[in-house]
Amino acid sequence: MGIDPAQLSDEDVVRELRQLHATRSDTFFHGSDDALARHTSRTKELEAEYLRRFPDREVDPARLREGARQR
Repeated sequence: MGIDPAQLSDEDVVRELRQLHATRSDTFFHGSDDALARHTSRTKELEAEYLRRFPDREVDPARLREGARQR
């Protein structure tokens, strides 16, 4: 279900991931078991594709353990 992430443009992968992350809570709390399973598998597919394309993605130092300690 859905287009193979490898066939999507970079912009489409990011857009799809943002949409999935925005709808995660509603799907988790209110979706059927099938909807949750599909949401989870699609998220994994797109996240894997994003990481394949951007292995050196920018990491916010505040999101690291050291950054959290400084807060």
